[in-house]
Amino acid sequence: MNSSYDEHSIQVLKGLEPVRQRPGMYTRTNNPLHIIQEVIDNAADEALAGYASQITVTLHDDGSVSVEDNGRGIPIGIHPEEQLPVVELVFTQLHAGGKFEKQLGHAYAFSGGLHGVGVSVTNALAERLVCRVWREGKEHEISFADGQVVAPLAVTERRIAKRKRGTQVRVWPNAQFFDSAQIPKAELKQVLRSKAVLLEGVTTRLIDEVQQTDDQWQYKKGMPDYLSERLDGAELVMPLFVGQQIADEHDEDYAAGEGAEWVVAWTPEGPVVRESFVNLIATAAGGTHEAGLREGLYQAVKGFIELHSLMPKGIRLLAEDVFARASFVLSAKMLDPQFQGQIKDRLTSRDAVRLVSQGVRHALELRLNAHVNEGRRLAELVIEQAQNRTRSSQRITRRRRSGVAVLPGKLTDCETDEVARRELFLVEGDSAGGSAKMGRDKTFQAILPLRGKVLNSWEVSADRLFANQEIHDISVAIGVEPHRFGEEVDLTGLRYGRICILSDADVDGAHIQVLLLTLFFRHFPALIQAGHIYVARPPLFRVDVPAQGKRPARKLYCLDQAELEINLEKLRKEGIAENRWQVSRFKGLGEMSVEQLWETTMSPNTRRLQQVEFGDLGPEGTKKMFQMLMGRSEASQRRSWLEEKGNLADVDL
Repeated sequence: MNSSYDEHSIQVLKGLEPVRQRPGMYTRTNNPLHIIQEVIDNAADEALAGYASQITVTLHDDGSVSVEDNGRGIPIGIHPEEQLPVVELVFTQLHAGGKFEKQLGHAYAFSGGLHGVGVSVTNALAERLVCRVWREGKEHEISFADGQVVAPLAVTERRIAKRKRGTQVRVWPNAQFFDSAQIPKAELKQVLRSKAVLLEGVTTRLIDEVQQTDDQWQYKKGMPDYLSERLDGAELVMPLFVGQQIADEHDEDYAAGEGAEWVVAWTPEGPVVRESFVNLIATAAGGTHEAGLREGLYQAVKGFIELHSLMPKGIRLLAEDVFARASFVLSAKMLDPQFQGQIKDRLTSRDAVRLVSQGVRHALELRLNAHVNEGRRLAELVIEQAQNRTRSSQRITRRRRSGVAVLPGKLTDCETDEVARRELFLVEGDSAGGSAKMGRDKTFQAILPLRGKVLNSWEVSADRLFANQEIHDISVAIGVEPHRFGEEVDLTGLRYGRICILSDADVDGAHIQVLLLTLFFRHFPALIQAGHIYVARPPLFRVDVPAQGKRPARKLYCLDQAELEINLEKLRKEGIAENRWQVSRFKGLGEMSVEQLWETTMSPNTRRLQQVEFGDLGPEGTKKMFQMLMGRSEASQRRSWLEEKGNLADVDL
């Protein structure tokens, strides 16, 4: 191949082109629901701020979808710096919005919107988009096609009521960006129902012009009514546990208005209902606020059982025993929440654990000790769960005892026998391994330090694999024999539910990750297929931020340079002088203190642990990629690939 890599090879994507080139980075691409949800979230933010009382979504017979609210209406004036109408900016520029300033008194103190990205993504992935704004007794309209303005902002001639205000956004999704152009109506209903649940007194409405239906939701008692409806008359161990914890202006740890509301129900049988939200955004994958709820419930119930001496001998209570039969709806409010990606389905803000757990624990302790009979019924259910779990783990232990190989001497094992709960960390280097041993939770976390870089095992045959001591130790520790795709595999000997690769957040660490992933993909693929392989993501930077008024000093951990820049920009917007914070770069895991390693990388509540999956390439496509990258005879293909894709690399030297 005659290909060149020079100045002409570099492309700069402007405006909305990054979204159209890589839509999967900004939204879900299985169907257009998420880009409609971005518009609904904006309307919900108006209701959360107290300016809207109704949100209406219409499925039109031409395939378009409109979202209308009676809020303040998107500003239509000229932006002082960009010299364009504000309504045009928010639809055509990434990171243009009114939700960056998070102090009370600004346009949106609490909001699901954070980055000014949402509706610009909607516009980028739409064939057409028309926005109507009602402000100051007039109707204003602007139209777009493929992300570009086709009809500039203008006042229409339609007559409207003097007091009418709000925004209507009508979207024609572009089918080429989605696997299916069909919006799942059941999921859309659930989105609107949840908004009504969380916004007491606000009405949400779904009109379907095709099927001629009109659904409306309004919950006067909010979350308790909703959870009762979802449980559909199921037997309750105790009445609903309803509570809230909201910080006031005297709180030293949190900003005024931050906090959480919750409703929890324990049922002895049947399915459980679990839904959580942050600033009205549904967090389907949970996150740190759910971890806080789990911790608060566990500590309160554990304290009650210990106070009344209810625990039988030989039984140890765990958080999952309390949580197993718990249904809940949880709604957290945070000034500056941190999510995992633009889709925002998982909260990662570390402060949320303590924010939720403290309030939940205190409220449930008061409830159980004020109503002891209710507490005893809940304790009986929880103890029964613990007894069932203990009996199950004992059966697993007997099945695993025969024929187990001698475990590696450098393996520091964990205590629990519950395979699903056990975690093995494959740690780069003895130094980091020592920190991990001291910082781990020995109940369920095991450590296997690795010396140097593991052998590239892509072309190593199975009968020669154990000649390498590191690979031998890994196989024996996890309890599974090497195998290939398509072979029948016995996973009954598996000793850990999670096998986590833990290496430095630099180039050498990435290389070790690739070598270990090569080993698992080539010789232990069933572990990847079953979802047992994970990559731990330690931070590369730490930012020490001084105390600010009532807000105490804090430490921000950043995975990479990009995340560091985002956090520094937030600090600037908070008004903190640049010479007051201090940025430190970790040279490796061994440089972290035991507490830092636990908090950032190993604690289930605050770590970032990424499950290894095949992704869009699938097993066969992944196999071809590994062959090109790791095969000895593929140097020419690697060179061509690097020449073509080298500009996409995020190189850390």
